[in-house]
Amino acid sequence: MGNEEKLKEILIAIGKEYGLNLTPNDVVLERSKDPSHGDYATNLALRFGKSLGKNPRAFAAEFAEKISDPSIDKVEVAGPGFINFFLHADAMTTVLSEVFRLGENYGRRPSKGKKVNVEFFSANPTGDIHLGHTRIGAFGDSLAETLIWAGYDVTREYYVNDCGNQVEHLGNSLRARYHELYGEPLVLGDDDYHGVDLIDIAKSIREEFGDKYLVDNQESHDFFIRYGIDAELKKIKSELINFRIHFDKFSYESEIRKDNRIEKTIEDLREYTYQSEGATYLRTTAFLDDKDRPIVKSNGQYTYFMPDIAYHYDKMSRGFDLLIDVLGADHHGYINRMKSALAMKGYSPDALEVDLVQMVKTFRDGQEVKMSKRTGKAISHHELVEEVGVDAVRYLFVECSPSTHLDFDYNLALEQSSANPVYYAQYAHARCCSLLGLGADIGIDETGAELSNEYETAILKHIADFGNAIEGAARERAPYRISAYIHTLAELIHDFYAHNRVIDRENLPLTRSRLALVKAAKITLHNALGILGVSSPEKM
Repeated sequence: MGNEEKLKEILIAIGKEYGLNLTPNDVVLERSKDPSHGDYATNLALRFGKSLGKNPRAFAAEFAEKISDPSIDKVEVAGPGFINFFLHADAMTTVLSEVFRLGENYGRRPSKGKKVNVEFFSANPTGDIHLGHTRIGAFGDSLAETLIWAGYDVTREYYVNDCGNQVEHLGNSLRARYHELYGEPLVLGDDDYHGVDLIDIAKSIREEFGDKYLVDNQESHDFFIRYGIDAELKKIKSELINFRIHFDKFSYESEIRKDNRIEKTIEDLREYTYQSEGATYLRTTAFLDDKDRPIVKSNGQYTYFMPDIAYHYDKMSRGFDLLIDVLGADHHGYINRMKSALAMKGYSPDALEVDLVQMVKTFRDGQEVKMSKRTGKAISHHELVEEVGVDAVRYLFVECSPSTHLDFDYNLALEQSSANPVYYAQYAHARCCSLLGLGADIGIDETGAELSNEYETAILKHIADFGNAIEGAARERAPYRISAYIHTLAELIHDFYAHNRVIDRENLPLTRSRLALVKAAKITLHNALGILGVSSPEKM
């Protein structure tokens, strides 16, 4: 158990004596920046003193008198009611044994017994992946991994839209490219797909089937759609593997439409439907929506909303406690209509969370870059990852909140200096590996008995805070908090190295303690980078 967890347990137990039913989330602990103010501080007395009819500072003093634990050297009351904790030196080093015991699992929280479905990326299988998908993928995958580390049972899911107008246009476009290979004029509609990637797919069809599908009939119509979907999805899956994203499940709209499932769903929702101008509407305004939504068009075709309702019912039927959809920012109006649809089925609207991800702009030499010089089209996911690397894209795409626009700087991503945050963090890991290699014959003291100065203590505190950082990032659905944690740890490692002689063969006891600290920092940094899907190089 880390120091913060232990302190929270102590404060929660004392709070019960005053009738306060506190949870760990209610107890805010901050690490003190000034050593004279102790190691940790809490504002608990300020937050709850008035509700108990007590003066906050007097309540803090009264509360502090009840605090007693072997790990605590002393407790002080400061300002209007802050409680400062000074820990014994050996209490700070106990985290080392925990890191070494747990290794690659250090930081993982106990199981929360909750199943969470995170559906993200879900790019239509109709062409190349764009940078909006890249950001959704980096955020969604890092969020899923953060939740896993926080103790949730997580399923990563990709929803394949393999029905509707977009795949009809895909099939028509592929058919046109196929006919073009046999000398016929290329005829593409405005809504068809003009990407040249379909030429290669058409060539594959010709090589495998010859002229079998030159005759236009229902068989060839269905063939071009299915072949195109499979070919495009194969490309997407390859890109996902390269981008270090693994999905536990691929769900298909075509499966959702089987066995009259959508028709049955509409029948189940009959009390919330009505007709208007030949279309069928769902009365979502009876719940959270600002207007009712059509689910069947006047021509009898489903709107995209209707299969999505059936799909979300399918997910809930699989026993998930929470559904998280990671979508583009243009889906803002989608949230309350889907929450309303869930409520119609008896589910809590809170069973669904939607994280909206803003778009990406790319810059080089201070100028916005919209088109690729190589292809003449918008910069693709593949091109960006190929040029700057998976690590840089994954890290820099989750470094800030998804609700903010992302300006991606090519120059920064390629720069090998402390200005590049992913390089800075990876270099800290490589530095730890180098130090451990240089001191391999010396050994380490896992107790860290000789650690005492401010640089050593700062790293120990930060390592001990890793579990809480994961909890906070999971609770706030904010993997960018892991980025912030990584940057601070890297900064502390570099500062420690700059101000201390880590390997001193004239003082082996101190060296062994410092090497233990380096090893613990390396393990923690490796685990944190792994949550974001970023590698931990041993040499740079």
